[in-house]
Amino acid sequence: MVGNDKVNAPGSPTPRLEIRNLVRAYGGRRVVDDVSLTVMPGQVTCLLGPSGCGKSTTLRMIAGVEMQDAGEIWVDGNLICDTVFRVPPERRQIGLMFQDFALFPHLTVGANVAFGLTGSKAEKRERAEEMLSRVHLKRFIDAYPDSLSGGEQQRVALARALAPRPRIMLMDEPFSGLDNRLRDGIRDETLALMREEDTAVLLVTHEPEEAMRMADQIALMRDGRVVQLGAPYNVYTRPADKAAVAFFSDTNVLKAKVEGALAMTPFGRFLAPGHPDGTEVEIVFRPQHLRIDFDRGMPPAPTPTEGTPARAEVERARFLGNESLIEFKLVETGIRLKATVPNVFLPKVGTMLLLRVPRDRCFVFEAG
Repeated sequence: MVGNDKVNAPGSPTPRLEIRNLVRAYGGRRVVDDVSLTVMPGQVTCLLGPSGCGKSTTLRMIAGVEMQDAGEIWVDGNLICDTVFRVPPERRQIGLMFQDFALFPHLTVGANVAFGLTGSKAEKRERAEEMLSRVHLKRFIDAYPDSLSGGEQQRVALARALAPRPRIMLMDEPFSGLDNRLRDGIRDETLALMREEDTAVLLVTHEPEEAMRMADQIALMRDGRVVQLGAPYNVYTRPADKAAVAFFSDTNVLKAKVEGALAMTPFGRFLAPGHPDGTEVEIVFRPQHLRIDFDRGMPPAPTPTEGTPARAEVERARFLGNESLIEFKLVETGIRLKATVPNVFLPKVGTMLLLRVPRDRCFVFEAG
């Protein structure tokens, strides 16, 4: 695992959730391969990655509905599961929320929230009222789920999950079934409520924007492994490899060979420290970082921060709502690049413009 932030310094509080070297294999193939991470009380950690990378399997092992082949799971400093010892799922104080709200249609909203609680009927009713008040749905306590909207059902599912006061909340794509207009508001309300409860949250998503919006920490997964772990800003701005850059956004790639710790490109030389001479490298940058200038016939001189400007021809320009996407072909090499700029910028096809690449926005990786 590379590119990790240090999560727990010596003497820091005990993690609410800690998983150590989890492994799960099917038919000899490791779908979860040596995964380790910690989640502190009140912290939101996102398992982010494409479908099939092991995110949901990791969640199921923590919940106790699936056994690991190796590794340990700890809660508040106590071992709850290894390959010999196992605390049953119902005793782990772990809540679950999924894309399918799984409300019982034959029970009232209040009975759904109280389901699984211990105590007298009055105590269960009181706790259901308290949780429904916190999600602004107390008026529906005696209604049935089919009379509620999708967003309201989601909030009932949240109230039910939090009613037993879980120490940890596991969430598997819980907002993907909601209308885009509702999603942001319900996400923010959900996280605010769980932080008030000091609940540690482990959230599975395949959407980078959702992870960036919600997480205190992102664990980027690929092929069953955590390839990068850290704060969203660090995962985005210091990616572990080219695939990590591409998972968060479109990319532009320039291929080059290292000579004297430098890589020559149509935009001038790039520093390539740590790469021996003769190494084939790829210089990767995002479309929003490609700078555009008008071609006035006399190209500006190279600069240390942006190198040499390159002439490019516009091949296509589209307005995407809050930004414009322009596709270019470099005049000298034929390399195709994309740029995005805020608002409306739609140069005509065939227009000649100058492009620059800020060095501090580029990543140099060995070609794979």
